Amino acid sequence: MNNMVLPSYVKTCMDALEEAGFAAYAVGGCVRDACLGLIPSDYDLCTSALPEQTETVFADRKLVLAGEKHGTVGVVTEGGVVEITTFRTEGGYEDNRHPQWVRFVPDIEADLARRDFTVNAMAWSPKRGLADPFGGREDLEKRILRAVGDPEARFREDSLRILRGARFAVKYHLEPAQDTKEAMFSLTGLMDNLARERVFEELCKLIILADGDDLIAFAPVICAAVPELAPMVGFDQRTPYHAYDIYTHTAQAVARTPRELSLRWAALLHDVGKVACFTQDEQGQGHFYGHPKVGAEMADRILQRLKAPSSLREEVVFLVKNHMLDVEDDPKLLRRRMSQYGPERYQRLVQLQWADFCAKGVHTDHPRDFVRILEMIREISREHPCLCVKDLAVNGHDMLALGYKGPEIGEKLNRLLTMVLDEQISNDRETLLSVAAEL
Repeated sequence: MNNMVLPSYVKTCMDALEEAGFAAYAVGGCVRDACLGLIPSDYDLCTSALPEQTETVFADRKLVLAGEKHGTVGVVTEGGVVEITTFRTEGGYEDNRHPQWVRFVPDIEADLARRDFTVNAMAWSPKRGLADPFGGREDLEKRILRAVGDPEARFREDSLRILRGARFAVKYHLEPAQDTKEAMFSLTGLMDNLARERVFEELCKLIILADGDDLIAFAPVICAAVPELAPMVGFDQRTPYHAYDIYTHTAQAVARTPRELSLRWAALLHDVGKVACFTQDEQGQGHFYGHPKVGAEMADRILQRLKAPSSLREEVVFLVKNHMLDVEDDPKLLRRRMSQYGPERYQRLVQLQWADFCAKGVHTDHPRDFVRILEMIREISREHPCLCVKDLAVNGHDMLALGYKGPEIGEKLNRLLTMVLDEQISNDRETLLSVAAEL
């Protein structure tokens, strides 16, 4: 990379530091992305200026000083907050997450030496060019993910780097160097010290990006973050309906779902209850009776432990619990299901079932045509159908005017909804009032 095109608001910050006599570099992810020909989503800067000197340079701007004690000053610009951090090195990590001390240093190489992976340990300056003391650009060209220096030391410093490493490898199609991979896999136990929210955030980023091979390749990391998945690895299902062990099937199912977070989590956890429910019959064939219910309970506990948002947790639990539910291909029954669960939720359930079926690895015909069902759901949704009581052309006040009271009002409205769903009557006000008067 001979040149890096910087947004004007970033270049303005760098120019201000250079004009004041301080070295300034764009650093980390933005340089990595530029080397790959990608447009960076954000820009971090590092500088030889001490925090108080950076504040002086930008005294005429609004500043964010929350990270000042670690050397970071945020400068508010028209393009957003630009974080500017003083070159620094760090002391030992007692909790596998936070350094015992931070010391400011005068040169860029010492600063880059503390970073996680070589592809993230590059900096670029319009004045000084590319600083790449650890060969990050060459590793990018060779598609290698390599820790800076001693891999074990890097992961002991901050064990979140283990999950981040898996994500970087998946996102940028990098193969971990052998010593980096061995350290990642052998030190997964250090992640027990991490805040669950941080683990959840990284897992979300990973499973959205990953394909089936990725989830298999990084199974030791993923199973350390979600220990309930570990018994699924290599578990022979002993059934002609599955060609894979439970974890491999799960990985393939995740890869076949749309890149939507609740669906991906549901696919990851849809068979988490199978090991606990496993039985064999006299012929040696495996069965997993009741595993959707058990799996839903386990998924609920897993996502609570990871501090997942309640809305996502509830959606995933519903999908896991109902992933064996018969899907409907009859328009009337389909409308009832959409009314019962909601159009979007029922569509996700069908998508999960389709992914689950396609991930079996055996060639069998499913009694339902998933493509047709999903198209029917989309067609019905486009018609803006009456799927719930609030969609009716009448309401509780109308029932009250007809003389119904208390629980009768809800009962009559639900009766009208059922008749509309079954296409016995149309959803127009006059028809509904007439029928309601006769009920």
